[in-house]
Amino acid sequence: MHDLGGFIRDQRRMARLSLRKLSELAGISNPYLSQIERGLRKPSAEILQAIARALRISAETLYVRAGILEAREGDSDLVAEILGDTTITERQKQVLIEIYRSFQRSSEAGSPA
Repeated sequence: MHDLGGFIRDQRRMARLSLRKLSELAGISNPYLSQIERGLRKPSAEILQAIARALRISAETLYVRAGILEAREGDSDLVAEILGDTTITERQKQVLIEIYRSFQRSSEAGSPA
């Protein structure tokens, strides 16, 4: 859980949000978010989704970090690279990830992207 909490904290800092602001945006209490970031609490999928929405990142990314989902082959490295890029905004990161995943879905369905 510490890895998940550290990841959430890093994403919050990259988004330039205070702990208080993120807790407000996610609709969870400030102390609870602090405990998640410190690895003291294991958040539910619903809480992770709220945090992801507030951070404007993929809920799937947090689910993988929390061990709720398994990383898809080849997906996690590219997504992690995009999320770790400091030269683009959080919104730009999400757009890139969504485009990438739409191409993957098109390929899986057998239709051209």
